[in-house]
Amino acid sequence: MIDTERQDWARGWSKLKGFVEREGHARVPYEHKEGAFPLGQWVAEQRRAYGAGQMNGRRAARLEKLGMAWSAADARFQENLAAARVYYQEHWTLCAPRSAGALDKPVGQWLSNLRRPGALDGHPEWEAALEAIDEDWNPSWPAEWQRHYAVVREILAEESILAYVEPGVTVHGMDIGKWLARQRQSEVWAALADGQRERLEAVGVVPHVQALEEPAGAEEPAEPSTAPVSAFDRGVAAPGAVQGPARAL
Repeated sequence: MIDTERQDWARGWSKLKGFVEREGHARVPYEHKEGAFPLGQWVAEQRRAYGAGQMNGRRAARLEKLGMAWSAADARFQENLAAARVYYQEHWTLCAPRSAGALDKPVGQWLSNLRRPGALDGHPEWEAALEAIDEDWNPSWPAEWQRHYAVVREILAEESILAYVEPGVTVHGMDIGKWLARQRQSEVWAALADGQRERLEAVGVVPHVQALEEPAGAEEPAEPSTAPVSAFDRGVAAPGAVQGPARAL
């Protein structure tokens, strides 16, 4: 009789060994596969079996030699991290609202909990894993602001101009056009943190320029400016740029 359970376990161990030799650690993401083999799920099952006292000492020793961490917290983190990756792929940010979910995981609440002061103390590898997905997963400004900015950043990456993003244009239920127009108001722009302004400027968003008052008694209009005009402002000034019904992206 062929012991298929033993063969399956040996195959999983071999796949994990290859992963460790290549990556230098045994922290396998839950959704990771080696070829067609679901290594991340296999590793999670080994942790479950170990915690339930269903793993013999020889297997445990072989896994520990590869650097296996038995912590249930690590296993839960990897499963939630897999959900966070899926959320990021769809929304371009990890600043999810608390109600957000992915892969049947309450990823929004999970991320909110991790943003609390001290939540990642003793787990620098967890923080590094989150930053590898989204370096702005825990900004010093409101998460809601970051969600809007992430959409603007992605739009610009494809379109290179934001003139058509007028109030009423919505993405993921957010009125991006209205938000963008507000950020460009001088009083709002001045109240932003340096990091917020830097991110907006990096994608071509600048505050509205206040029109200069015409000198008293002037009889002729001032000469048009010969200063270079950005592609963004050319788009905003283009005829019909803000006309027509709002479009949802």
